[in-house]
Amino acid sequence: MHHEEYLSLSRVQFITHYTAQYTYVDSARLALQGGCRWIQLRMKDATCEERRTAALRIQEMCRHYNAVFIIDDDVTLVREVNADGVHLGLRDMPIHEARRLLGADKLIGGTANRFEDIEKHYSEGADYIGCGPFRFTTTKQNLSPVLGTEGYLSIVRQMREKDITLPIVAIGGITTTDIPSIMQTGVTGIALSGSILRADNPVEEMQTVMRLVIDEANKINRES
Repeated sequence: MHHEEYLSLSRVQFITHYTAQYTYVDSARLALQGGCRWIQLRMKDATCEERRTAALRIQEMCRHYNAVFIIDDDVTLVREVNADGVHLGLRDMPIHEARRLLGADKLIGGTANRFEDIEKHYSEGADYIGCGPFRFTTTKQNLSPVLGTEGYLSIVRQMREKDITLPIVAIGGITTTDIPSIMQTGVTGIALSGSILRADNPVEEMQTVMRLVIDEANKINRES
């Protein structure tokens, strides 16, 4: 799979989560069954061994589905299990340092809250941006200011002015009803986590999300 193919799958990203009913690994399986082809393993409070065990199981599932597998924050684990890449938050390892350690072939994503974050990530060689939060969410501590659709419109406009063409994925408390208005801002796609698991049928919920995002992207392409 080439870089371009990887990034065409980035339109809908699922970030692992857990509930009383589902484990982190379950959550990845449900998202894959629902058609998502980009999984990010995020287990902030787990031990190294718990993360490694989950990573190996999810890596196997992603290969079965020909899906992209990204690990949050842990460059060492990316190398150990040969994941497709790493996602780095604003307080994690710098993008350029991860690139030095991982080489040109791995995907590196960076979290952004402001256009200045995107400029910095772009200059350091990031492959995509996770931009948020769209609204307040309980799955993350130390939350940055919420963006809403106005925030995305402003950031996308600034990216176009500076000719920065990185894929930009909206994240943070997004539900299915938000998808049309978020996609209309010009972002590349969306990332979801807890909302999928809270649905009565997570697989059907993910199928709905995939359909909505792709329909909106096609509509925007036709209009442009």
